[in-house]
Amino acid sequence: MSHDHDALLDRDRKKEPKVELERKEGEPTLAFIGASWAALLIGVLAFLIGLFNSTMELNEQGYYFAILIFGLYAAVSLQKAVRDKDEGIPVTSIYFGISWLALIISIFLMGIGLYNAGSIILSEKGFYGMAFVLSLFAAVTVQKNIRDSQRARERD
Repeated sequence: MSHDHDALLDRDRKKEPKVELERKEGEPTLAFIGASWAALLIGVLAFLIGLFNSTMELNEQGYYFAILIFGLYAAVSLQKAVRDKDEGIPVTSIYFGISWLALIISIFLMGIGLYNAGSIILSEKGFYGMAFVLSLFAAVTVQKNIRDSQRARERD
C-alpha cells in the first residue's frame, strides 16, 4: 500500500512544471547574493549590538560606530575605483589614492582603538575586530554583486 502511495506521489511530481530562473551571463547567483547580504547584515548588526550592550562610554561607542561607517564607505569606494580602473573607466589618481588611504586609515584607527581600549577585554576586542573585517569584506562583495547584476542587465 505504501509503495503505491509513493508511486502516485512520484507521478504527480513529474507533472509539475519546473520553474527555472534564467541567469544572465556574468550575473552572480542568488545564493551568492544572499550570502553576501547576510554576511553584511550579520557583521554590521553584531558590531552594533555589541556596541549597544557594551559598558563603554558614549564617546567611545561613537568612535567605534564612526570607524565602522568610515570603513564601510572606504571599502565600497575603493572597490568601485579598482573596478572602474580595470574596466577602462577613467579614475583620477588622487581619488584612487584617497580611496586606498581611507581604507587603510579606517583599519588602522580600528586597530589602534582596540589596542588602547582598557575597558574592553581581549575576547571583546577580537569580536569587534572580526565583525569589522566581516562587514568590510561583505560590503565589497555586495557592491560587486550589484555592479555585476547591473552590467548583466545592461548587456541584454
